[in-house]
Amino acid sequence: MKLEFQIRQAVQNDVTDVFNLIKALAEYEKLTHQVIGTEGDLHEHLFGSRIYAEAIVAEVDSKVISFALFFPNYSTFLTKPGIHLEDLFVLPEYRRQGIGKAMLSYLGKLAIERDAGRLEWSVLDWNESAIAFYQSMGAQVLPDWRTCRVTDKALKILAASN
Repeated sequence: MKLEFQIRQAVQNDVTDVFNLIKALAEYEKLTHQVIGTEGDLHEHLFGSRIYAEAIVAEVDSKVISFALFFPNYSTFLTKPGIHLEDLFVLPEYRRQGIGKAMLSYLGKLAIERDAGRLEWSVLDWNESAIAFYQSMGAQVLPDWRTCRVTDKALKILAASN
């Protein structure tokens, strides 16, 4: 039997569900110690006076079972805006039913509507099933690129450097 699900833009009432899915994603990736933000922060950044990100959700029988959080980026080479997908997560019991594919397709359509030059995201190098899934959807995993990140004390040192 085919699972019936709907994908839609997240609304304010979804913030608790999205935050719980973020924590579930962190648990899956063994990174729970890195979840230091709050549900209130997420609400402010998705729906506050200055919006930093957007989210879509998938739901089954009014239960949110997946989310994707994304924000705009920009390609200097294309001289076009793009969409950066920060996270996409489907609860384990709902995987392999087309939800992840539908979420990416939704974002692809949104990128085209917004005249984006690209849709991009990162994937952990150990997550072979995700890599295979993304490649099956037409994504190229760029072997020559590595994510650089500066946080906490290193960010303060960088900001103070000349």
